[in-house]
Parts: sequence; C-alpha cells; structure tokens
Amino acid sequence: MRTLSLRKALAALWLAASALTQPATAQDAPNVAVAANMSAAMPAIVDAFARATGRSVKIAYGSSGNFRRQIAQGAPFQLFLSADEAFAEALAKDGHAENAGAVYAVGRLAFFVPQGSPVGIDNKLKDLGAAAADGRLKRLAIANPDLAPYGRAAREALEHAGLWDTVKNKLVLGENVGQTARFLATGEAQAGFIPLALAAGPELKTRGAWATVPESWHAPLRQRMVLIKGAGDTARRFYDFLLGPQAQALLKQHGYASP
Repeated sequence: MRTLSLRKALAALWLAASALTQPATAQDAPNVAVAANMSAAMPAIVDAFARATGRSVKIAYGSSGNFRRQIAQGAPFQLFLSADEAFAEALAKDGHAENAGAVYAVGRLAFFVPQGSPVGIDNKLKDLGAAAADGRLKRLAIANPDLAPYGRAAREALEHAGLWDTVKNKLVLGENVGQTARFLATGEAQAGFIPLALAAGPELKTRGAWATVPESWHAPLRQRMVLIKGAGDTARRFYDFLLGPQAQALLKQHGYASP
C-alpha cells in the first residue's frame, strides 16, 4: 500500500511539473479588452496568432470608454485595444498601463443605410438632412459619443455637414459600435454611422449599402493599444503580433490602414 501511495505521489508530482512546461492553454489565456469595432477583424487575427504561437487569448468586446473605466477599477485585463488614442493614453498617464503603447490601426467611418430604408446613401450626406426634415428619417443610429470614439467621429461628421442640430432629436445611441450595428441590422434605425470594418463585415454587407465618410470631416481614428501593468508573456506576444506583417495584412483586409 505504501509503495502504491508513493507511486501515486510521484505521478502527481510529474504531472504538475509537466504542466508547468506546457505552452499557454485556454485556461491561462490572458483577458484582452478590445474595442467593439474590431469584432469583424479580430477572430482571424486570434486564429493566426494561435497557429503561429500555439497560444490563445480571451477577447472581450465593448466600448473603449467603459473598458478604460473598468481597467482603472481593477478589471483583470492584460491588454487593451482602444478605438482611439485618448482612452489608452489616459490609462498610461494614470499608471495603469506600462507605457503609452502603440497605434495598431487607423479606422474609417462609414454612413450605412439598411435595405428598404427611405434615406438616400452618399458620402456627403446630402439626403440625410432632407430625410430628417420631411419625416422619412425616424431614427439615426450612432454609438454614444461619450464612450465610443466612432460615435464621437459621427458627431463631428454631422457637425461638419451642418446636420447635428437637425438630427440630434432622432438619435438612438448604442453603448458601443456593435450595438449600433445591430440597430441597423434589425431595421430599428433607417440610417447610421458605424466603422467601415463593420459595414463591410459579414453581418451587414448584404443588409444594406454604405459610403465612407471623408476623413477630413472628423478627427483621425488612430487606434492605440497598451499593455496593462502585470501583463504576462502571452499578452506581450499578442501585442507584438498585432504590429507584425500578418496581423497588419488582416487589418488591411477589413478596411483599416496601417499606422
């Protein structure tokens, strides 16, 4: 009996030691906070990272503003991919991130009109104001400008076109661009502003038409990422991978420009 117990103890020790030498698995994959506009591009990037390294990451999508607050309050993320620079830089300034990080992509804003909408589509928004005035436009979907950089860009574009005061009482605000895209996919809004990557993505590209908003109509959508203090090796590898040629090529395929 003692010999059997000893063998069991040695086997348990061997299994424990063996586990320490194995590559990262889903159980110890780091939590990564990712801006919702990246939901179309990120699955392919995560798959490519897993094939290249044998490691995995756990992705959570949401608004950059909410993630910034949650991380500052101690949420267990190791890497934050923001939809703009300000929220990421704020974490670095407040001492929650290791440094100011890096810009990993530059996004574009799209004006999207679902199938069957009475609103005309063009990148100068010529029919949008008329549709708001004559009643064809009931709801215009944008992400909350206080939480989502693409929502802020939408407001800036509408202000540039002189339409903000005309449409602001018709706005339906998504907590993030993912929710905004759902308003458009379900027809709850007759038009809206979302990232080009989502407009051209698999969920929406067959459900409507879109036009890319001129870049000069809003502040640049420079998307920055930061490593959170205490980040582990897998998070650091994923950070480097995102800046590498394979991930950058995938981002370009989804409508992003390289930094």
